[in-house]
Amino acid sequence: MNSTISVPERFDFSFHKSFTEQYNQILENKKGGLITLDFSKVLYLDSAALGMVVLLKKRAKANGCDVEIASAKGTALEVLEIANFDKMVTIRKG
Repeated sequence: MNSTISVPERFDFSFHKSFTEQYNQILENKKGGLITLDFSKVLYLDSAALGMVVLLKKRAKANGCDVEIASAKGTALEVLEIANFDKMVTIRKG
């Protein structure tokens, strides 16, 4: 089963608690499947956001899940590409 987390316009440490709660809830209830991060609204992300995605990827992998980023565009896409996140997760451009 697939799950989606909608990421806000500003993806930084202020979203940490909500992001962690959402993915923990998803991972508690599933083994295997895909977790999609919907980046359609994201205009800004910082190093804390990148760290949160890395942590999600590790926790998801331990549960047999995969992670992808969907609808990434603009500056957010550039940051992900510069940080080589396309080598860690599938990035579907928006």
